[in-house]
Formats: sequence, C-alpha cells, structure tokens
Amino acid sequence: MDTKADLSSLGVLEALLFVSEEPLSLERIEELLDGCSRAEVNRLLADLQERCRDRDRGVVVTEVAGGYRLTTKPEAAPWIQRLRGSKPARLSRAALETLAIIAYKQPITKPEVEVIRGVMVDGVLKTLVERDLVRILGRKAEVGRPILYGTSRSFLEYFGFKDLSELPTLKEIETLTPNVVEKEASHEDVDQTEKTE
Repeated sequence: MDTKADLSSLGVLEALLFVSEEPLSLERIEELLDGCSRAEVNRLLADLQERCRDRDRGVVVTEVAGGYRLTTKPEAAPWIQRLRGSKPARLSRAALETLAIIAYKQPITKPEVEVIRGVMVDGVLKTLVERDLVRILGRKAEVGRPILYGTSRSFLEYFGFKDLSELPTLKEIETLTPNVVEKEASHEDVDQTEKTE
C-alpha cells in the first residue's frame, strides 16, 4: 500500500468509526476496507489511536465490546452535556446492584438474583432489559424452566469493557471500597447507640 492509499484508508477508517452506531470488530473493518489485511487494519488502528492521543483532539479510539469506536475524551464532558442539555441517564443503586449480580453470576435466573439481593427485582430487571444492559440467554433446565439472564454487548459499551474479563475481581472491589464498608459499619454503630439511649 503506498502513502496516498494509507492516508486514504486512515481517513476512511476514521469516518467508519465516527458513523458506526456500534463498535466495529477487526473482521468488519477488514470487510469494509477490502484489500486491507489484518496486519494493515491493526497498523491503521494504531496510527489513528496515536493521532488521537494529541492533547488538542477531542476524541479517542477505544476498544470496547469486542470492537473499536470513536469516543469523546472525558475532559470534553461539560461541553457535551451543555450541547445535549441534560446529564446522561444514570442507573439507580437497585439497578446497579442487580446488574452487578447478573454480571458476576451469569447465567442467572430472576429468583436466584432475588435470593442474593433479598428483595424482588421484577421492575429493575425489566428496566435493565429495556435499556439493553441485560439480555435473555435462554431457559434453565429445571422445573418451571425459568429464564436465564446475562449481560449484553451494550453492557460492555456502557461500562467501557472490551469483554467480561475486564470486570474487577471481588478482591479489587474490596481494596477500592474499604472506606465504604467502614462507614456503613460506623453508621450501624451510631444507630445501635441511639436505640439504646
């Protein structure tokens, strides 16, 4: 491939990543850039990633959900919020807890999630499915054939994971949140003291 073709292919790749509604896999990029080998696609991606590292650029090439996409740099968030006129929709604590259980225990049934959470999850689960963060994987081979749930590709995109192996381990979570556990324990101590007084 000559320099002129490289620049052209690089520009085409950037345009494809810009307009694609979902991450593009290496295979899909190869298909779209007919004539480019896997090695050439990898080189083009590396070149584009390097160019986007320039501190004046507002976008980066991100590997997420088994593919690549252009995403905005976190530093641009205030201006993007101003453009959109609202903050991005956030997940409730109940939704995050349910989603975490599904992510770590998948495939899992609704009753199994409810046993772990200790509350019913009908509404939360419905919301997670509607937002395409959770998907139906099939049915469990037991009495009643309950539906099995797992995370979706949109889940990976939402949290910026390449795949499920990037989920933090439970040990990593414990090291990141020891203060939260201590604070909750101290609040419980205060509550107990107030009740006895």
